[in-house]
Amino acid sequence: MLRRGAQAFLVLSLLICGGTAVAQTKMTIATGVDPVFSAYYVALQEGLFKKHGLDVRINTGPSGSAMVSFLINGQIESAFGSEIAGVSNHNLDPNVVVVAQATRLVRWIAIVGRNVDNLDQLKGKKIGVARGSGGEVFWLALIDKHKLNPADYTVVNVEAPEMVAALERGNIDAYAVWEPWVSRGLAAVRNTKVLKDQENILEQGVYIYMNLGWIKKNPEQAEGFMRALVEATDLINKDRKRAAKDVSDFLKSLDPPMVEQLMTKLRFEMVLDDFTVSLFRLAESQLKQQGKLTKPLDLGAFVYPDLLKKVQPKSVNYKP
Repeated sequence: MLRRGAQAFLVLSLLICGGTAVAQTKMTIATGVDPVFSAYYVALQEGLFKKHGLDVRINTGPSGSAMVSFLINGQIESAFGSEIAGVSNHNLDPNVVVVAQATRLVRWIAIVGRNVDNLDQLKGKKIGVARGSGGEVFWLALIDKHKLNPADYTVVNVEAPEMVAALERGNIDAYAVWEPWVSRGLAAVRNTKVLKDQENILEQGVYIYMNLGWIKKNPEQAEGFMRALVEATDLINKDRKRAAKDVSDFLKSLDPPMVEQLMTKLRFEMVLDDFTVSLFRLAESQLKQQGKLTKPLDLGAFVYPDLLKKVQPKSVNYKP
């Protein structure tokens, strides 16, 4: 009885005095399933979302970019995806806004081919590309950089987790994809090689997108969300082994050493700068060429810097 009384007193004290008891706001966010999205995973595994009053559920899909569309009509509160995914979904719903770049892809995406030795030999071949993803951004940039004719290739829409199997079956002859499916394809399918990676082609980013309506209705919770992600990013950069274990524990498909190795191909930083914003203009141009934009991109409406400015103001440095 005395023990129960003591517990009751402790709970009552926390409720009266504030203590560490924080009301938890439910929040649903969406990602893909690889280390690019480490900030989300680490924030969840380390209890950083809870620390800032958030009860977060993470939904995963074939790619982060595929999940950005769920921000439309407030189906989720945040998603992690490519430039094209953000621009195209903001075009459909102005409530889809970008609040920060969280990860920069250094040598993360590549063209993997089977029974071919170079880009010239891909002419007339079928290329697997996940539409609306960073892989598509890279493929289009590669076409432009090397002055290739898009009509020489048949692009097949294949989600990243299906690409290795599609290549092995012969449904495609090559694919543009990100890790870990670059490494997995090379290990699993005979006569494969990397034909070209991002180096000297395009350095891309992956971004935190949010629903603007939710931000405005929940300003304190939105700021807490940003603080959790900034703290998670700091942990990733200060203690890579611990962060790799967090990511591995969440994904359950990659062991910590593999996660740590893959992380060397990424740069983790919460930022909104001129380079970041310039990549949205590139995405806008690519979407226009494909006839997928109904109106010009208004960066002033699309880029929402307020949350990052409050939490880490030095990381916001761009000209609208």
